[in-house]
This record gives sequence, structure tokens and C-alpha cells, in this order.
Amino acid sequence: MPSLGIHSLLGARKGFVDLEVQLHVPVQTNLALTPQASQELYCPVIPGLPDDVAEFCLTLVPRRDLPVIGAVCKRWMSFIKSKEFLAIRKEAGKLEEWVYVLTGDADGRENHWEVLVGSGEKGKVLPSMPGPVKAGFGVVVVDANLFIIAGYLVDIGKECVSNGVYQYDSRLNRWSTLAKMNVARRDFACAELNGNIYAVGGFDCTGDSLSSVEVYDPYRNKWTLIASLRCPRWGCFACSFEGKLYVMGGRSSFTIGNSRFVDVYNPQHHSWCEMKSGCVMVTAHAVLAKKLVCIEWKNQRKLAIYDPVDNSWRKIPVPVTGSSALAFRFGIFDGKLLLFSLEEVPGYQTLLYDPDAPVGSEWKTSTVKPCGLCLCSVTIKA
Repeated sequence: MPSLGIHSLLGARKGFVDLEVQLHVPVQTNLALTPQASQELYCPVIPGLPDDVAEFCLTLVPRRDLPVIGAVCKRWMSFIKSKEFLAIRKEAGKLEEWVYVLTGDADGRENHWEVLVGSGEKGKVLPSMPGPVKAGFGVVVVDANLFIIAGYLVDIGKECVSNGVYQYDSRLNRWSTLAKMNVARRDFACAELNGNIYAVGGFDCTGDSLSSVEVYDPYRNKWTLIASLRCPRWGCFACSFEGKLYVMGGRSSFTIGNSRFVDVYNPQHHSWCEMKSGCVMVTAHAVLAKKLVCIEWKNQRKLAIYDPVDNSWRKIPVPVTGSSALAFRFGIFDGKLLLFSLEEVPGYQTLLYDPDAPVGSEWKTSTVKPCGLCLCSVTIKA
């Protein structure tokens, strides 16, 4: 079925309304309704259409037009924000994959989010994040929403740690403020698991390392403290596989130097266990094809790929020459890994790694490239 443009959809809605007026449908006016009952009266998604048909029509709207569609009425906005909207859009083959990057200056005092890959929207700058500029915060994507969690205020310093949480709705192109965390923290690990967000460890406002863990329920807009780590951990990262949360990298108060231990949380048992096959001093990580891909600070010329099925690691050389100090940030698009350089290197093109390509053909180059220093990247389907 062809895509339904915004003008045609709005025109169709007006047509249905005009048709109802022309038909002079009789309305009973002798019913005494309370204000509450009036609000509870049924309101169709699009007058004259069954709701399932009307909702399907809304899912056909191009992603770039969703903010305008969502502003038409509360019923449309509510549906566009729902999980049902994403499910129907996915079934109809209309999900669009966009890559967003957070770019900033060298000292971290200026940053903004922009669309790096998106149909007709490349280079579009997002509305500014609420509040002052922060660093050391967590970034998580749940459904089509981007969450910015805690961190510290750049203008004041690491002693001013935040427990504030912001959400960017990529369908409506707007930010909102969510419930605050129980514990203000920076430089912590966070990830999505089963639709919830987990925040693990980090530092508090006094500089003390944390072992506390809390989970956020987007449906209830509530943070809840859960079982703590066996020891404080900071500078780490988290990811989820097969219903479990994995925390690795960074440092722990029980180890000298960087920790290779992996803390694993099972939400069914509400408990932590430990593995001994992690990686250290990770500068970039991403989950690709149900595997964890990392680059370690000491070896920027190899990808370290972890398979949780057999708890194994393998190394893949990165085909780039020059200074071994050249570092990368990762991006994900169309099931492939993008390697963005953290420095301006003459002639460097973004490397692209395809895990499904034949042996010897995994690496290519891509024209996708941030316009500034890439602080982080996320991929959102909507």
C-alpha cells in the first residue's frame, strides 16, 4: 500500500467531518450528562472510519510528518506515542531506522543531538535537551524514546551530580522531564532490559563510588532500588542478552586497576552473579546481531566480540593504518557497525563492518559521517 502523505490524511479527516455535517445526523439533546460523563464519551480516531482502519492509516504516515500529525488532536498523539503504533507500523513494514548522534566541542561545554541518517532529515538538529549541559550521563533507548539519565553539570563540576532524567520522543520530536532517580550518580552503567531501564554503580556527589542499582519502569514513571552489586563499580557499561543484564569494564573497589569481572543480574531471581571473562578499559561498545562488540583502549585496532551463548570472545582486526591512538565511537545502522573517528583525520572515511558478509568482505567504507565530535550515537526505529 502506498505511503499516505500528511496533507492527504488531514484532507481526508476534514472530508469525513464535512460529510457528517451534510448528513444532518440527528442527535438526542435531552440527555443530562455530567462533565465527567461527557469526557468519557467515545471519540473516534477518524470520524466515519472504524478505529482499526483509522489507526492503520496513521501508521502509514512518513516518520518526518509524525510531529505534525501528533499535534492534530490528543487522540492521535496518544496513539502515535503508544506501543501499539510501533507494532502496527512494524507489521506494515513502515518502521524507519534513524541514527542520531550527540556532537560536541572539545571541552564538552556545547553539544546537541542531530539526525545523522534519516529519510529526508539528515542534519536536522533536535530541540535542545532540557536543563544545563551535562556529562557522565547515561543514554538508553526504549521503544522509540531516548532517555538521558543523571550525570554531572559541566559548568559547575563533578561535585554537582544530578538525579534528573529526560526523555526525547522521536515520533513527536519533543523532550519531557521524568521522575528523578533515587540516587544521583555519574559515570555509571545503564541499559534496557525487558522494557525497563537499569542504572548501576557510578559516583555520587561526594566522589564516593556506588554499588547501588535502581530500575526505571517507563509505564509507571518510577525508579525503584533493587539488589546492589557485591562491591562498588564505576566507569563501566551495561548491555542485555537473553533476559539478563551484563555489567563489565570500568573499575571495582575489589580489584587493582581495571576489572575483568562481569556482573550479571537475573531479574527473575532478583540476584547478581559473577563471571570472569570480561573486557577492560572499553572506549566503545554496541550490541550487534545479539553479540557485544567492544574496542579496548589498549587495542584500538581490533574489535572484541562477545557471544553470550558460549561465553566466548574473538578478535577481528580493524583495517585502518596510521596512529594506533586513533579512537572510535560506534553507530548501528541496518544491522551493520559504523566506526566514527574521534579525530579529524584527512581522507578518513567511516568504516562499516557487516557481520553477515562473506569472509574477507566484512569491511567497507561509508559516507555516513558526523559533522563534529561524536560523543555518542543511538539508533531508533519508529
